[in-house]
Amino acid sequence: MTRRDYIDGATAIVRGALDAGCNFFAGYPISPATSILIQMIRDLPGVGGVAVQAEDEIASISLCIGAVMAGARAMTATSGPGLSLYSESIGLAVMGEVPLVIVDVQRAGPATGGATTVGQGDVQFARWGTSGGYPVIALAPSSVPECYTLTMRAFDLAERFRCPVFVMTDKELNLTTMTVGMNEFVSAPVRARQGDAKTGEFRPYQFEPPDVVPPLAAFGGPNITRFTGSSHDEHGLLIKDPAMVGALNRHLSEKIEAHRDEIELVKADLQPGAKTLVISYGITARAMEEAAQEARGKRQVSALTIQSLWPVPENAIRAALEGVERIIVAELNLGEYRREIERIAGGRRVVGLHRVDGELVSPEQIVSIISDT
Repeated sequence: MTRRDYIDGATAIVRGALDAGCNFFAGYPISPATSILIQMIRDLPGVGGVAVQAEDEIASISLCIGAVMAGARAMTATSGPGLSLYSESIGLAVMGEVPLVIVDVQRAGPATGGATTVGQGDVQFARWGTSGGYPVIALAPSSVPECYTLTMRAFDLAERFRCPVFVMTDKELNLTTMTVGMNEFVSAPVRARQGDAKTGEFRPYQFEPPDVVPPLAAFGGPNITRFTGSSHDEHGLLIKDPAMVGALNRHLSEKIEAHRDEIELVKADLQPGAKTLVISYGITARAMEEAAQEARGKRQVSALTIQSLWPVPENAIRAALEGVERIIVAELNLGEYRREIERIAGGRRVVGLHRVDGELVSPEQIVSIISDT
């Protein structure tokens, strides 16, 4: 008999973080992410880690950045208003090449919005919410088991690319408790942190060639790492030389953009001859998958669940578009990801199904649009 667990997304995220080797957490209470903070405070000390309830969101992410540079593997969790306060420090983590996992439990907005209602309105903010416009990595689980697996994957990608990685979840997925078979929790490999080179010149911010990811200096090791949010050379010294500044900034982009194939992650249910493709992510993908199954009694429909929101998994999307005439994008916002699909749709008709009233998109709503010829 398969052992089963009664579990919510928050607990699955915490388990994923602990199994990924997270040993530092800092956060501030904010609905609907508070349960992650509470569980990390409860569980981290038992495995030799440290969990801190900071005085505010700015302090929370700043503590995490400092902990990573001191050798820890760190995570923080917040919701939309807290993510707004994280913004400047996210930019610091991008410039300082800090491997950090940021969980965003989305709720209806803007501002304080609906603290206890669901939303998916932070999708574009996660990508563009800090100065400079440099790429980030963002994953979106659509089930409790995926909360576990994609949290582990987020830690691995953070180490691989030395950058902040978002786990974009939501109120419903984080707080709804359900029965899940333990065999559904699939571990993702998390690489060990790459330490200093033993020989040769140590360059903690190597950016030539542009797509290289330099090792993070071992805390307490023989090499000194200067940390700054300003433009710097490969040793962390501030610079003004245009050629070197350009090389640094191209590196911050190319180390992610040039390795999209390592990041791209989708769940495809493609049907031969389907003229309609439904695309969704997160909690809304659950309704999409059910709707696609129901609609197939009358017509062929394909479904694509986006698990890596950023960078946009363009190869997988284009492959799913073969033979498709119409695309339906379902999401709990005003069409934030639909804009990305329109950009690569190649002239195909793109229809958006959007809710911003704090309620979920239902399978019946998606079936209704699928049936609308």
